[in-house]
Amino acid sequence: MTNRPAALALTLLAGVGACTRQNAQRAAPPDTAMSVVDSFRTPESVLYDSALDVYLVSNINGSPLAKDDNGFISRVSPAGRVELLRWIDGGSEAVTLNAPKGMAIKGDTLFVADLDELRMFDRTTGVPLGARAVRSATFLNDVAVGPDGTVYVTDSGLRAGTSGLAPSGSDAVYRFDASGNAVTVIRGDSLGRPNGIVPDETGLVVVTFGSGDVYHLDAAGRRTALPRPPAGQLDGIVRLADGSLLISSWEDSSVVRVVPPATTYTAVVRGVEAPADIGYDTRRSRILIPVFTGNRVEIRPLP
Repeated sequence: MTNRPAALALTLLAGVGACTRQNAQRAAPPDTAMSVVDSFRTPESVLYDSALDVYLVSNINGSPLAKDDNGFISRVSPAGRVELLRWIDGGSEAVTLNAPKGMAIKGDTLFVADLDELRMFDRTTGVPLGARAVRSATFLNDVAVGPDGTVYVTDSGLRAGTSGLAPSGSDAVYRFDASGNAVTVIRGDSLGRPNGIVPDETGLVVVTFGSGDVYHLDAAGRRTALPRPPAGQLDGIVRLADGSLLISSWEDSSVVRVVPPATTYTAVVRGVEAPADIGYDTRRSRILIPVFTGNRVEIRPLP
C-alpha cells in the first residue's frame, strides 16, 4: 500500500527541485580552500548579496532576547576581509537594531528579523527604511522572499526563562500583505520552534529548532511533513541550483544535504559547533556558516 503522506512529501520535494532548476543560474566552480573570519559578536545569519557580491553578517551582540539596541550588521568581502564591521549599527542614533537574526533581500531593500519587528534598510547604503511590527511575536528568526515577492518571517516562540530560553507559545509563520501588515500563515506550539525557511512556488519549506522536523507549508498554512535529517536543533536552510537543500544542525554540529526526490541526508560539513543561519555564495559555490557561539564565520567550499 502506498504511504500517501510520504508520497506527497516526495512529490513536494521533487517539485521544489524542478522549480529551482528552471530558474537557476550556473554557479562558478567552487573554491578549494576554507577560510575563517572572526571579530564578530554572536553572529546569527550570513546572507550573500549576489548583486553587490558581498556577504552580510547579522550580529546579536549579547542576549538574543534583549532590546538593547546594540546589534549590528557587518559587510564582508568574498576574499574574507571585513569591510565594515558595524555597517548598520544599533549603537548609532539613526538606527534601531536589537538582536538581529535572519535576513533577506527584495529589490533594493534588506529585511532583518529583530525580536518583534521586521526592520528594513537600503541594501546599498544601509540607511534605515522603517520597520514592520509583529505584535504577538517574541522571537522573529528567519526571513525569506517568495517568487511572487511576498516577504515571510518565522517566530521561534521563545522568551527568557529561569535557566535560559523558554517557550513563549508564540510559534508562528507570518507573511506581509501589500500594506506591510503581518498576516498569520500558521501559528501554534505544535510547530516545533520554526526557524529557517526557504520559499518555493507553492509555499515554504520550514526547519525547526525544537522538534527537528522539516515540513512544507502551502499558502493556506497546510503542513506536510518532509524527511527528517539524522539530528535535530535545525537552524538554517538554503536551496542550491540543483534543487538540493542544505540544512544546519546544532545537535551534531553539521550541515547536511538532501537531493530530492531522495530522502537520505548526507553530511557536507562536520565539527562546526552551533552552525546558525547559513548562507550560500552562488558565484563561488561556498557554504557560509555563522558560528553562533564562536564569534566567527566559516567560508567553506561545497564538497
